[in-house]
Amino acid sequence: MDHLIPSHNDLWFLPLGGTGEIGMNMNLYGHDGQWLMVDCGVSFNEPLKPDSQTTYELVCADPSFISKQRHRLAGIVITHAHEDHLGALPFLWKRFKVPVYATPFTAEILRRKLAQVGLLSQVDIRELPMDSRFQVGSFSLQWITLTHSIPEHSALMIETRAGNVFHTGDWKIDHTPVIGERFTPATLSTLRQRNVSAMVCDSTNALRAGHSISEEACYDALLNVIKNETGRVVVGCFSSNIARLVSIARVAKETGRYVAFIGRSLQNMVSAARVTGYWPEGLPVMESSHLGYLPPEEVIAVATGSQGEPRAMLSRLANDTCFDLTLDKGDLVLFSAMTIPGNEMAIGRLVEAFKAKGIRTLQAQDTDQPIHVSGHPCQDELMAMYDWVRPQLALPTHGEPEHMLANAEIAKSAHVPRQLTGLNGDLFTIAPEIGVRKNAIKAKRIAIDR
Repeated sequence: MDHLIPSHNDLWFLPLGGTGEIGMNMNLYGHDGQWLMVDCGVSFNEPLKPDSQTTYELVCADPSFISKQRHRLAGIVITHAHEDHLGALPFLWKRFKVPVYATPFTAEILRRKLAQVGLLSQVDIRELPMDSRFQVGSFSLQWITLTHSIPEHSALMIETRAGNVFHTGDWKIDHTPVIGERFTPATLSTLRQRNVSAMVCDSTNALRAGHSISEEACYDALLNVIKNETGRVVVGCFSSNIARLVSIARVAKETGRYVAFIGRSLQNMVSAARVTGYWPEGLPVMESSHLGYLPPEEVIAVATGSQGEPRAMLSRLANDTCFDLTLDKGDLVLFSAMTIPGNEMAIGRLVEAFKAKGIRTLQAQDTDQPIHVSGHPCQDELMAMYDWVRPQLALPTHGEPEHMLANAEIAKSAHVPRQLTGLNGDLFTIAPEIGVRKNAIKAKRIAIDR
């Protein structure tokens, strides 16, 4: 492993997680004898090996390669606060012991996670405003603000003496986001003057034609569905989707209901949004323990567990083991979240458990209304991004192989001169020559013991 040391002429990209799969992002950039880590995330209910029948609650990329040479790790940059981008850091930081760079909302979420494992006072978190320029070792960096389903998602412009990389992280083009600034191409169109050697780009929706749907359209759909309901409504969604939580609170206010968030992770996210100024004034939230005292037509509850996780709140509601709320026949459980590949059976079991009690369910595929919208770019958005940035090389990531191949084809259609696809553990050389060394390291995954 130690022979992989980048020289001052080298610019390397080495994904440890998130390339060839969706989630569990952990990326390394190498230059001038140093490494920069971008994101350090988890995946949920995954096997450690593809053919294994045993799954683990939390899984992350094996960091052994970089932890064995942590003296070369200049720092860790977190692009945004989704679990698949920062969730592993509280459990892995002791292997690295380097500064962590984040924008204010992401830093707030990270501090709360570190406090839970007793590391808050030990980790050097360097909180930087959005759009900041900063230096980490041999890497000159700049946050580039994009729209996503969480506040302060920032792409990263990485500049070195050997070449420059635009790392998109997760993104979409949203001109009417529920929170945060609307998407603008103004900054992106200036990147072409900065000689972008490579663009490392989100591939999640590269198989989908057209354009992603705005978060505001999701609010409208949720309102249309819920306004005619006469019983309790429970919405299952990802706790880190702050825009969706705000939309549900707006729907509650519009329909004369009270909204409560069941589960520590949801309550923590709402609290963080308040502290950092992302929770709108005039959107009240009630204590979840008060839900049982309300008539059914006044209840909207938001619960974790949209992927069928057995210990999450939706499963507890299905099994009548939720302390705060009991559902009755005719109530509605609405899934406002994507189905992560591999979770279909778990979600199916959860839906059947509700139906057995006479509780209705509504998933995105059951309706033509966008009760869930993706936070990732479709084909037209990818084409536009390549046109704005005009990199010399496209490096698709954050997707399964078919997603990344589709992304590469879009880059080719957008006249990007070169495209490279690969998997975790492959070493992509951006400078001085473009190429890929397959299986440069053995990419593995490890279970996180909480």
